[in-house]
Parts: sequence; structure tokens; C-alpha cells
Amino acid sequence: MLYVGIDQHRKQLTVNVREESGNIILRRQVSTEWKKVRAFFDEVRELAQVHDGYISVVEICGFNDWLLKLLPEHGCRETVVVQPGDQSSHKTDRRDASGLSETLWINRDRISRNLPVRGLRRIQVAGPEEQADRRLTSQRHDVGRELTRSINRTKAVLRRHNLEQECPTKGIQTQRARKWLNQLLLGPVERAELNHQLARQDLLRKQLKELQTAILQRYEINHTAQLISTMPGAAAYSSLGLACRIGDIRRFKHPRSLANYWGLTPRSRNSGETDQRLGSITKQGSALARFLLGQLVLHVLRKDAWMRMWFRGIKRRRGSKIGRVAVMRRLATILWHMVTKNEPYVYGGPPRAPLARPAAADRT
Repeated sequence: MLYVGIDQHRKQLTVNVREESGNIILRRQVSTEWKKVRAFFDEVRELAQVHDGYISVVEICGFNDWLLKLLPEHGCRETVVVQPGDQSSHKTDRRDASGLSETLWINRDRISRNLPVRGLRRIQVAGPEEQADRRLTSQRHDVGRELTRSINRTKAVLRRHNLEQECPTKGIQTQRARKWLNQLLLGPVERAELNHQLARQDLLRKQLKELQTAILQRYEINHTAQLISTMPGAAAYSSLGLACRIGDIRRFKHPRSLANYWGLTPRSRNSGETDQRLGSITKQGSALARFLLGQLVLHVLRKDAWMRMWFRGIKRRRGSKIGRVAVMRRLATILWHMVTKNEPYVYGGPPRAPLARPAAADRT
């Protein structure tokens, strides 16, 4: 078996190939032009015929799709996609490719048996439907952020002249406020800036409406998203966004595994006599999943009395910010139980078994 490490960039691939003994037999930098990259992997396939095939490893990035489709077409038995590790003080593309192939070769037995590898954060590549849902919800998130920024820039123009208090309504997103903004007398430069922001907001709202329609269509055919929508405050967008970032729930063996996957567990630096040196959360998983859970916390605390009581206990000891993160982590655990058991959200938690009453002889 050959073990191929690939360091991917926009214009080139840096490839390092090791044989079964661990020796490097090929180093190459290959252009990403279709003709050249296909010719190179044809060469790798011919080289691997006498070695019973090859497997590859590549770090996750925003443009892996074409490479992950190309490798199986050229004889790759399996492609391991991993999260990039901490940057070394001596970083080059050749070192990265060599390190990837060496990691793949050292852990070849555990990877072949689909076992976890210490220090290697493996990525499960989503299927076409999940990828479409992820892109759709990410676009919805980005457009919402751009709309908020545009509204804030509009407010900044008004505050420069102390005009925000003269708005006929409390907010500036109503029809009356829009009519007032269109007729507002300003200098030529600031009038042009305000017109630009108002036109941008119209375009962004139109895009939000189109995205929301598409999200509703995808939500109606996604059973996991409909199950998540039973949580307080979870609409189609947040439910679909969380569902497509869970994937196959069977790969998370424990309830806490999902919270760890989304980066909601604290860092730990325990050494020597110190065994409780915990830091902030790792934030190694999906940032959008953490954002959606943070939005759901507000609704859960308002509607679920038991969760609110539990949150208040943490808030008294550690503060409200840490308390909200703790609720996010608990919601991730609840999501694991909901999806695993195919059950809706239960307010107040599942029913508790009644405590056993002591016998009459014991009471006397």
C-alpha cells in the first residue's frame, strides 16, 4: 500500500508518497490545471499497482470538493480528510505534505479499522444533500450579517447629525421610517451614502426572502430538522442549520461527543499536581452551530422553567456568560438524545423515576 499526503493550495498541490516500509518514494509539486493534475494521478495509479493501491490524506479547506471527486477516479481506495493542526515554527508545503503522509503511514492500522487516532481530528465529508443544506444556511447567515451591518451604518449617518431621535418610529426599519429617510435633507456625500445603504438593504432583504423560501423547502423533507424544530425558538433556518451539521448521529458514541465536536467543551491543561486547570471552550467545531445554539438559549431560558432554574444556579456561581455557554453545551447533549432516540424536545426534561419510599419497619 502507498500512503499519499497532499497539501492543497489554489494553484498547486504538494504531494508526498510513502511505501509500506515508510520510505518516501516520490515528492512532487503539481499544478492544479486539469491536464497536469490528471496526468500526475494517472502516474500515481500506475505506481500503486504493484503496491496493492494507495490511500491519501488531505487537510480540509474551502475548495476540497474537486480533489475529493478526482482521487477515486484515479484509483484512490480511501481519502482521509483531517482538520489542520497547530502551525509549526518551520512551515513549508513540503514539510506539511511529508507530515501528512507520515501521520497516515504511522496510523495506517487504526485508520484501516476506522478507529480514532490520537491527535488527528478526522473530518467526515458530508454527502451532496448535507453539503447543499450547509451552503444554503451559511448563505442565510452571511446575508443576515450583511443586513445588520448596513442598518448599523445607516444609524451611524444619523448619529453624526443627531437625527436618530427625530425618526417617527422607534426603529428605522418600518415603512414610516423609510419614507422619512428618503426625504431627509443631508449633504450630497452623506445623502449618497444613505441612498447606497438603503438600496443595499432592499437587495439583502430580497435575498433573505429567496433563501428563506429555499430553506423551507429543504426543511420539509429533512426529518432531523423537523425533530429539532420542537426545541423552543427553533424555526426552519436554525433547525436545518443544526441538522446538516450533525450528520450521522451514530458516529457520536456519547452524548457529550456532540458538544465536543462543536467546540463547546473547555480546554484542559492538567499536569503534575494540578488536575483542574480548565480554560475557555475550544471553539474547534462549526462556528455557525455555536451561533445557532447561542440564539436558541434565549428562547429556551424564557420558555423552559427547569432549564432557567438550572441556569440561574450557574449564573450565581460563575456569571451569566459562562451560564449561557453551559446551556449551549446542555442543548447539544439534549440534541444527541433527541436525534438518537427520535424523540421531540421535552420541557422540564424527561420524567424522573419516583424515589423509593422506605418500608414501614424502617420508618419506625
